[in-house]
Amino acid sequence: MNELPLSGVRVIDFTQVMLGPVCTQVLADYGADVIKIERKGSGDLSRSTFEPIAGHDNPVFCSLNRNKRSAALDLKNPDHLAAVRALVADADVVVNNFRAGVMERMGLGYEECRRLNPRIIYAVGTGFGESGPYAHKGGQDVLAQAMSGTMARKMDASHPLSIYPTTFADYSAGMHLVQGILLALIQRDRTGEGQKVSVALYNSMLAAQMQEAAMIMNADSEINWAAMPLTGVFETKDGAVVVVGAFKANPLRDICVALEIDDLSGDPRFATLNSQIEHKRALHHVFRERYKTQTTTYWLERLEAQDLLCAPVRTLREALKDAQTHHNEMIIEGVDADQTLQLVGSPIRMTGAPVSMRRPPPRLGEHTDEVLAEVRATQP
Repeated sequence: MNELPLSGVRVIDFTQVMLGPVCTQVLADYGADVIKIERKGSGDLSRSTFEPIAGHDNPVFCSLNRNKRSAALDLKNPDHLAAVRALVADADVVVNNFRAGVMERMGLGYEECRRLNPRIIYAVGTGFGESGPYAHKGGQDVLAQAMSGTMARKMDASHPLSIYPTTFADYSAGMHLVQGILLALIQRDRTGEGQKVSVALYNSMLAAQMQEAAMIMNADSEINWAAMPLTGVFETKDGAVVVVGAFKANPLRDICVALEIDDLSGDPRFATLNSQIEHKRALHHVFRERYKTQTTTYWLERLEAQDLLCAPVRTLREALKDAQTHHNEMIIEGVDADQTLQLVGSPIRMTGAPVSMRRPPPRLGEHTDEVLAEVRATQP
């Protein structure tokens, strides 16, 4: 524990659902003492988002809150608010992902926390930003997808609009918030002063489209990596494969060799990238009919023999059981009084700081007495 990179850093965590908790879990994984401040009686909303599968705590909550302590407090109670203010005064980082104005109404906005502790790193995650026309609009992953242009991007214009089913915006913004906190801690080591760090779901989604945005703003042109003519997902006899036909002198010729069909790169309809784009529908019709004739394994062997980028399309259940997943130690286990938990671990590998589940995800208020006792011990 003492050798972890963030050992000795204390984080007061007011976050809930995903954006904030995925950030503070990274900090906790690498040694920070993360004290999660939760509402008495209900706690983090993700504790009750879905019907629990096992044990007393929801697996969705557990996935985001290992290695933290939980203090269930009523911030309308003057004694509890005073205790939180004492925690802030002695902390390194405060994190919240409430709507703009919520922390200020509780008397825990940036200016107040800075008065309590000039060295504080005050980290904020919002939906659209702390000011501006959408500042007070409810922030949520799907809304950020929609308003940032991400949802409108489709592989093919004929496809219906749809919601990306993984919380891409929340995860991205959470990782950006981690980066901001770490940068602020480094700068504080040089200046001795804290600062405010903020991210927004909306901004993170715009940043994820930086290449596409640069093309629109500087060349009045659009790019769509999923719509490239030699890239696609194709059903096989027993599943599906994805192929990326790129980074080769003549990828179409190599695809045709793998598919055991005539070389279509000599056909005028498919001889250049522009002509392939123009006749993509006809080209993919040929591909689809051919892929249906054999199994996924058969085609992967053929495609890889031509050094083409390809992979099977798997479910998450299959990926979790994959040998590479376990070789990469991406599943970590922890035990508490009632259950053995399996959770996805950190994607960051550090030879000097391996991640483990030092603390299982806390029960609501599990550490309230412990935290309050620590506060009392620091008071004159």
